[in-house]
Amino acid sequence: MLYGRSAEISVLDEVIARARDGAGGAVVLRGEAGAGKTALLDAAAARGGAMRVLRLTGVESESDLAFAALHQLLWPVAGSPGALDALPEPQRLAVRAALGLAAGGAGDRFLLAAGVLSLLVEAAAPDGLVCVVDDFQWVDRASADALLFAARRLATERVAMLLAVRGDAPVKGVPLTVEVRGLAEAAADELLASRHGALPVQVRRELVTLTGANPLALREIAARLTPAQLAGREPLPDPLPGGARLFGDQVAALSAAARLAALVAAVEGDLDVALRATGRLLLAERADRPGTRAARPAPPSTEATPEVEVGRAALGELEEGGLAEVSGAGVRFRHPLIRSAVREAATAAEVRRVHAVLAELTADDRRAWHLAGAALGQDEEVAAALVAAAGRARDRGGYGAAATALARAAELTPAPRERAVRLKDAAVAAWLGGRPGQAESLLAEARERAGGDVAVTMEIAQLRGRFELNSGNAAEAVRILAAGDSLDMLADASEAAAYVGDTAMIVELGRRAAAHPEGFLRDTVAGIGLTLGGDPAGPGLLRRALARAGELADPAGHLWAAAAASQLGETDLAAELSDRAGQVARVSGMAGQLPVVLEFVATAERLAGRLARSQALSEEGLELAREAGYENTVAAHLANLAVVAALRGEEEDCERQARAALAIAVPHRVGLRAGVAAYARAMLDLCLGRHAAARDRFAAIAAAGPGTGHPAVAWRTTPDRVEAAVGAGDEAGARAALEAYERGSRHAATPESRALLARCRGLAESREDAFDEALRLHTNPFEAARTALLLGERLRRGQRPGEARAHLRMAWETFERAGARPWARRAQEELRAAGESGQAPATAVLDALTPQELRIAGLVADGLSSKQIAAQLFLSPRTVEYHLYKIYPKLGIGSRTDLARLVVLQKAPVAGPGKL
Repeated sequence: MLYGRSAEISVLDEVIARARDGAGGAVVLRGEAGAGKTALLDAAAARGGAMRVLRLTGVESESDLAFAALHQLLWPVAGSPGALDALPEPQRLAVRAALGLAAGGAGDRFLLAAGVLSLLVEAAAPDGLVCVVDDFQWVDRASADALLFAARRLATERVAMLLAVRGDAPVKGVPLTVEVRGLAEAAADELLASRHGALPVQVRRELVTLTGANPLALREIAARLTPAQLAGREPLPDPLPGGARLFGDQVAALSAAARLAALVAAVEGDLDVALRATGRLLLAERADRPGTRAARPAPPSTEATPEVEVGRAALGELEEGGLAEVSGAGVRFRHPLIRSAVREAATAAEVRRVHAVLAELTADDRRAWHLAGAALGQDEEVAAALVAAAGRARDRGGYGAAATALARAAELTPAPRERAVRLKDAAVAAWLGGRPGQAESLLAEARERAGGDVAVTMEIAQLRGRFELNSGNAAEAVRILAAGDSLDMLADASEAAAYVGDTAMIVELGRRAAAHPEGFLRDTVAGIGLTLGGDPAGPGLLRRALARAGELADPAGHLWAAAAASQLGETDLAAELSDRAGQVARVSGMAGQLPVVLEFVATAERLAGRLARSQALSEEGLELAREAGYENTVAAHLANLAVVAALRGEEEDCERQARAALAIAVPHRVGLRAGVAAYARAMLDLCLGRHAAARDRFAAIAAAGPGTGHPAVAWRTTPDRVEAAVGAGDEAGARAALEAYERGSRHAATPESRALLARCRGLAESREDAFDEALRLHTNPFEAARTALLLGERLRRGQRPGEARAHLRMAWETFERAGARPWARRAQEELRAAGESGQAPATAVLDALTPQELRIAGLVADGLSSKQIAAQLFLSPRTVEYHLYKIYPKLGIGSRTDLARLVVLQKAPVAGPGKL
C-alpha cells in the first residue's frame, strides 16, 4: 500500500495516459534507497489498464554483463517465434545478436538501439506498453544506452517508460523527473500506525525526524524496536541503523551456510548456478573441517545433485528469514540494501573464493567477470578472458560494456606494452559508446603506459588527435596529428587543419603526403595542399583523385572526394559527393559516422536551396551528434541551422543557433564552423536589406584568422559579399572581392561555379551581359533565382519593366517554394513595382511537413519501403507508417506514388527565363 504519494502517482498517471493516446514518453523516479520508488513503479504499472507491462530490475552483479538487462526486459517479447520479423533486417540482426539469439552482430549501437525502439513499439500493439525499469543505476551500460535512445524517441508511440534510479546516477536525455523524497508527516504517521498501532506522538516524531521519513527505514527500524521503546518508556537506539546497516543484524544472525548462500546470490543471480556454487563451497568446507553442521537437512530428491541439495538447504534459510526469494530462474533479495549488507559482512578473501567457484560453473562473459573477481594481482589468462568478453560486446554494439571489460583487462595485464594496447582499445570502445570523457582518460593512461614503443605511441597519438578533432580543440588535434608520418595521420592532420582553417599547415601536410605512393587518399591530401600552395601540379592530382570517385565504398572516401571538388571551386560537385556519402553511411552499417557525414549533406542541401530538407538533416545530425558526444559536430549542425534560419528571415532563431554554435566552435578553434555561424549573421543582414551591416560582417569573415574563421567560408561567401558591398554603395569593396573570387575560381570547371563568377561580375562591373551569362549557366535553381532577382531589379529600375517581370516572377516563385521569405517579399515588391500584381505563387506543398516527415518523404521518393526507411532513420516501421498516415492528408494525396512524384517535382530545377 502507498502512503501519501498522490502527487507522484499523478505524474506517472499522466505519462501513462498520454502513451495510451499515442503520445508516449519517459519519466525518471529519483530518490534514495528505501524511498519507495519500487512501490510507485508497481502502483503505476497496475494502473495502465489493458496496456502491456514489460519489467526489468537492474542487478548490481550483472552491471558489467553486456545486454543482461535488455535480455531480461525484452525476452518475453523477443523469445516468441517470429516476434522479430516485423523489424527491418539490420535492426533485427542487431537485436538478435544482442539477445544471444544469433552470433556476431553489426557492431553499431545506433542500429541496435533503433531495433530496441522498434521492438518496444511492436510490443505496444494494440493497447500500449508500460516499460518499467527499476534500479536503473545498475543496468549494464549497453542496455542503458539502448533504452535511453528509445526513451528519447517515444513522442509518437504508445509506450510509457518509467525509470527508477537511486541517488544522482545520470539518466541522459530524459528531462521529466519525479523526486521521491521522504513521506509527509501525516503519511509517515499512517504507515507507522498500520504496522504498530497508535504510537506516542514523541516516538512518532523522533522516528520520522531521525529516518527522514524514509518508508523502508521507518518499517525496518520500527519492527526492531522493543515494546518499551515503541511505548516511549525507553530511548530509541542511538544512532539508528541506516542504509545497508538496516539489515546488518539479520545477516549476522544467519547460519554460516546461509551467509555463504547469501554471498553467492549477491554476486550471481542465476538460481541453478548459485545453488551449485553454494553446495560446492559448503561440501568443500565439510571436507576440510569434519563435523561442521549443515544449515538444515535437505529434502529428499531423486534428481538434484548433492551440490544442489546442499545449496537448496542453505538458500531455504534465506527465504524463511524473508531476506531473499526465488523468482523464476533467479534469486532476488527483498531489497537491494540486503545485498549491500551481505557484501559488507564478507571479507575480500571470501568474495574472491566465491568468484573462483562461480568461474568454474559459468562460461563466456560471466566466467570472465567471475575470474576477474577472483583474481589477486595481475593475471594474463584472466585478462585475455575479459578481452574476449569485450570483443563479444563490441560485436553486438555494446561499446560501453566493452570499454569496462578492456579497462579491467588492462589492470590485470602484466606486460606493459599489452596493457597500453588494451587501454587504447578501451578508449576506442568508450568513444564509440558516446563517452568521450572516459575515452580521453583511458587514452591518457594508455599514453603513460606505452613507454618507448613507437608503434603503440603513434596509434595513441592518432586517436588523441581524432578525439580532439571530434570533441575538443581542433588546433591541438593538428599539433598531435602532424607529428606522424603515415599517410593516415597526415590525412587526419590535414582534415583537422581544414577545420581550423590553417592554410599554411594544409600546404605543408600536402607536400609531406606527396612523398607517399600514388593513390586516392594521397592524391587528394597532396592535391589540396599543393593547390592551396600555388603548385600547378595540385589541380591535376585532384582531378585524378576525382576520376576514382566511382570506386569509393565508404563515407569517408566520398567526403574526401567532396573536399577535392570544393578545392577546385566546384561546389555543386562537392554537394553531390557529400550527398552520396550520406547515402553510403545510412546503408553500410556505419551509422556511427552519420552525424559527421550529415554536416556536409545538410550543407549541400542548403546550398541547393532545399532549406526544409537541410533543416531536417541538420536536426537529425544534431540529435545523433549529441548522442555520440561529438561536440564539434554539434556546432556544425547548429551553424547550418542558423544559416537556414537566416535565409528564412527568422532573426531570433538565427541568433540563438549562431550563438550556440560559436560557444563551441571558438574555444575549440573550429574555424570552419565559427565561420559558418558568422556567415549566418551576415546573411541575415543581407536577407533583411541591411547591406552596410552585412558588408561589414562579410569583411570580418574574410579577415578572420585560423580558429575563428576559415578561408573556404570566406571564398564560398564571396558572391554574397559582393552583393552586400554593391548594396551598401561600396564599389571598391565589391571589385576587390570579385578579384579575390576570380583567383579562387581559376580551376573551377562546372557550370554553376562559372555562373556564380558571372553574377559577381555583373554586380561589381554593372554588366547586364554577365547576368545573362549567369542565368544560362546556373544549374542550382536557388542561385538562379538570386541572379534573376538582381537582374530583374536592375531592369525595372532601368525603366524596362516588361523585361524585368519574367525574371522577378521566376525569382518570387522559387523563393516562395524554398521558404526564403525575405527574398520572396523583395521579389514580390519589385514585381508589383514593375506593374504585375498577380496572385502569390503557391508555396511548396512539402513545406507543410515536419522535418521528420520530410525525411521520410524523401526516402519514399527514393523507392524505399517502410522497413528500409525505418532502418535508415533509426525508427520503427510502425512509426514510419504513422508519419505517412499524417503526410497523405496534409498533401492531399493517397499513395506513395503521389508522394514520390511531389518530392521529385520539388527537387527538379526550375527553368530560368533564358531556358524557357
